[in-house]
Amino acid sequence: MPLLYLSGRSIEKHLAYHVYFYVYWVSYAMEAILSLLVIYSIFKLAMAPLKGLQTLGMLVFRWVAAISVAVAIGVAVTPHVSGINFMVAMITQLQQTSSILTLCLLLFVCFAIRPMGLSYRSRIFGVSLGLGFLATISLVNSAWIAHNPSMYSFFTVINALAVGVTLLTWSAYFAFPEPKRRIITLPTTSPFLRWNQISMALGDDPGHVAVGGIPPELFAPAELEVMRRASVKMTAGSVEGAPAHSLSA
Repeated sequence: MPLLYLSGRSIEKHLAYHVYFYVYWVSYAMEAILSLLVIYSIFKLAMAPLKGLQTLGMLVFRWVAAISVAVAIGVAVTPHVSGINFMVAMITQLQQTSSILTLCLLLFVCFAIRPMGLSYRSRIFGVSLGLGFLATISLVNSAWIAHNPSMYSFFTVINALAVGVTLLTWSAYFAFPEPKRRIITLPTTSPFLRWNQISMALGDDPGHVAVGGIPPELFAPAELEVMRRASVKMTAGSVEGAPAHSLSA
């Protein structure tokens, strides 16, 4: 708003547009990165009761996010795109990737809200709902910008209304008390339980079993002495407990 007011007065119009351009696209990139971090945190909170699936899911999420960023950079790298056009293409692709991951998270929360002990009044669902709404508008916005480079369009009004509705949604969820998270009870045949057990087992260090003969060189002298004394005690005990006729024989 200050740039719009000062443009043509205190600031030359072209300079004002350049300032607006870089502030807009840098903020757009920061929004995409912060959205990925928020999605990561929401997924971590939603999967808190099932530690195995939480660890496995966060590992998969990190790989997907890294691959998405690499794809965004790769898509932007074309023979005829460089400089400002490269920055715009890369940030737009990154924002689209972030929006798709957000919608996937919202879909997951909707399906797993009951097994995870949550409800539709929980703040995890409320924040996911608002982010999903923003992600939908952002996907439409990125497609709109590609074909309508004008700063002034009717879609800017829709975008502003979407942000306002999202803020009101979040305010409502945080204004009212959140219901307590239910204790999770899963049947023994539940896929959540099975996958959680498998995921927890994947991170454990398995035990080791000696197979075949073990040479004495592998043991320390103290260990050999302990085993020798134990063997002597076992031999002496078996001799003392033997019947008299067997000893005479």
